[in-house]
Amino acid sequence: MTETEDFPDFLTTTRAFYDTVAEDYAEHFANPLADKPLERALLAAFAELVGPGAAVADLGCGPGAVTGHLAALGLDAFGVDLSPAMLAVARREHPGLRFEQGSMLDLPLPDGGLAGAVSWYSSIHTPDERLPDLFAELYRVLAPGGRLLLAFQVGAEPLRLERPWGHPVTLDFRRRHPEEMARLLTDAGFTPAFRTVREPDDTLGEGVARVAQAFLGVAKPA
Repeated sequence: MTETEDFPDFLTTTRAFYDTVAEDYAEHFANPLADKPLERALLAAFAELVGPGAAVADLGCGPGAVTGHLAALGLDAFGVDLSPAMLAVARREHPGLRFEQGSMLDLPLPDGGLAGAVSWYSSIHTPDERLPDLFAELYRVLAPGGRLLLAFQVGAEPLRLERPWGHPVTLDFRRRHPEEMARLLTDAGFTPAFRTVREPDDTLGEGVARVAQAFLGVAKPA
């Protein structure tokens, strides 16, 4: 994509947001899977499904924590992210792994080059009307039989985050219903594999949004 009308405003806004908060974000979410056994189990199942050493992309990788976790599970994992500042953190924290800059709507990857892809809370900034384009692009880069795992928050109303860590930026985090996401993935050509919802966590502290978390696994037909 170019820095013209081909680069949508929502991508420019998203990139600027994460460029601004990258260091604070990485410090605050240094180990995002530490207290999430269900999420670790789902990633382990994904790794087993794609097979040892499989080429897998962590799309919207941020500071690379999930990329590193996938690599530790025995996958040939690399990360792709829109934000240069996030990628700088990822390369610093995971110097042995590969990280590339790119948009999930126009991935710098060949057709059918991946055995698997993970979108770990990274589709949440894509407007509803662009989800078919996003899922078509993910379908393109997966090989026949390839697997896709998506994670997102459940709900209808977006969360608007304003001035995180005191920075003068704002971004909407879209929540969605698993049934609608599953339908869009099926429309894109994927075959459903599993659907898991973790119910809201009542053990979280005051002021933390208690919402369900959804995890969808799909496959590109062999």
